[in-house]
Amino acid sequence: MGIEIERKFLVTSSAWRTDAHAVVPMAQGYLSDAASIASGAQNASVRVRIEGDAAFLNIKSREIGPARQEFELPLPVVDAQALLKLCVGGLVEKRRHLVRHGAHLWEVDEFLGDNAGLVVAEIELEAIDAAFARPDWLGVEVTSQARYFNLALAAHPFAHWTDDERG
Repeated sequence: MGIEIERKFLVTSSAWRTDAHAVVPMAQGYLSDAASIASGAQNASVRVRIEGDAAFLNIKSREIGPARQEFELPLPVVDAQALLKLCVGGLVEKRRHLVRHGAHLWEVDEFLGDNAGLVVAEIELEAIDAAFARPDWLGVEVTSQARYFNLALAAHPFAHWTDDERG
């Protein structure tokens, strides 16, 4: 069992693009629905993701905040394609840009499709209170705001958010 410690932030400009050294296309869907997770009826999200030429089944415990249990299992891409057809909610498509800043690797997710216009940056840390250098393009932290979880974006995409939800 692994513990993922991840913090998520909105991005305030496209300045990160100059430091991006790789990009990986991703498509993912969920075999669990957002309402079951939010209500506590289900204690983990189950995700299928194709990233580039690889595919994974991912299970994350239902916890708000930066730390949660995470299990990731490789899948044949053909199996992942079949599983994506069984997913609830919509497909979440994005381009993940890898950006090195200071001692850390940032993953900047540029969402596509019904989530186009949303750009978030994530950093994985070795401890909840680990220090990290904040790039100039980093905005407000949204780690604990469930609407920014990919599971929530599959059920209620950014294109359907109200002005209040966009903040």
